[in-house]
Amino acid sequence: MRGPGAGDRIARFPLRSPPTTVELQVALDFLELSRAMRAAKEAAAGGAEVLEAGTPLIKSEGLEAVRALRREFPDRRIVADMKTMDAGRAEMEAAAKAGAHVVTVLAAASDATIRECVEAARNYGFEVEADLINVPDPSARARELEALGVGIVGVHAPIDEQMRGADPFETLRKVREAVSLRLAVAGGITAESAPAAVSAGADVVVVGGAITKSADAAAAAREIREAMRTGVGRRTALYRRAVSDEEVRAALALLSTPNLSDAMHRAGDLDGIRALQAGKKAFGPAVTVRTCAGDWAKPVEAIDHAREGDVIVIESGGRAPAVWGELASESCLQKKIAAVVVDGAVRDVDAIRAIGFPAWARETNPTAGEPKGLGEIGAPITISGVRIIPGDWIAADDSGVVRIPKDRLGEFVNRGMDVLEKENRLREEIRRGSTLSKVGEILRWEKP
Repeated sequence: MRGPGAGDRIARFPLRSPPTTVELQVALDFLELSRAMRAAKEAAAGGAEVLEAGTPLIKSEGLEAVRALRREFPDRRIVADMKTMDAGRAEMEAAAKAGAHVVTVLAAASDATIRECVEAARNYGFEVEADLINVPDPSARARELEALGVGIVGVHAPIDEQMRGADPFETLRKVREAVSLRLAVAGGITAESAPAAVSAGADVVVVGGAITKSADAAAAAREIREAMRTGVGRRTALYRRAVSDEEVRAALALLSTPNLSDAMHRAGDLDGIRALQAGKKAFGPAVTVRTCAGDWAKPVEAIDHAREGDVIVIESGGRAPAVWGELASESCLQKKIAAVVVDGAVRDVDAIRAIGFPAWARETNPTAGEPKGLGEIGAPITISGVRIIPGDWIAADDSGVVRIPKDRLGEFVNRGMDVLEKENRLREEIRRGSTLSKVGEILRWEKP
């Protein structure tokens, strides 16, 4: 039986005329529709013209997410970020029937799939956006997509690459020179970088976390919208991604060890190591020391090897006698060493607290051993089953101590920032009169 004619479909799903100004699109990359809708209401109030049902949201909630957005926001453009790779016609038609104005396909899909998507768009009156994520030659592929009839091309620095410092703007400039299509850009954009997105050639600026992780998404959207309009960015401590050592240190100053443990898939903690005094926080590259219980020679010699901002980390068998005390701590203050971490015993605790030197240890004990000089400085050590090599970074606070591998420092610090930012949003939702289990819909995610 022949289905409804193309004219009926187009009447039901009218294609909106392309906007004449640069649009702000908010990526709602939640797993829970209830949270996505709360953020969408705030973002729309802040001036976002386009609301995107992000891929995680669609995978979690299905196309009901698109239907809900279309019902709640009839005056906004709705994007279904399907990231279709095959079965183009079926997936495109399903998203269109749910109410999407724009549906995404991966640019890496075959030309046959792209053609099916474009044909579906002609029948149903929506736009196809091709996402260039991980395409080897974005400019060349964009030209091919333009010839295939795609309406929008998305330039996208994916989240996992953002954690390593990637941004999409250089690619955007090259693609802008290659095609006349409308271009969308996504990838860690903030109120600081939004003007750069516009100047690089974006027609649609896609923002996720800088709005959806904000305690006040409406204010965040307004701020980004204003930055796009005026070309003047606004610096923020959040939603930035660290690349340089200076940026890493600035981020670590904001992060807790729980943030970092979560970022490392709940790993890296030196179990059983505790702060000698509350309220201290320290971080820096590790100067490693291996010694025997009570032999404090190598630990104090390490002070002369350490540089400003380093953390001395001592493996001494996890027991007394002490290998560290007041005078060693005083020496560290003179050299501006950040902290000491001792898998063993520390003494002179009252004096160390009085001078304010940050110290963490497995235990305290009033008795010191003898400086025999056993052990070594600058060798790999193991504390609580965690291997620490020289140059790994250590972060410590009241919750404990974690080790960050030096070859993934920037990535894990950036992932820690992502954890912090998400928690800021959750905290605000709880403070509006809810609980963590309700906001996160915990029962829903328990194992069957």
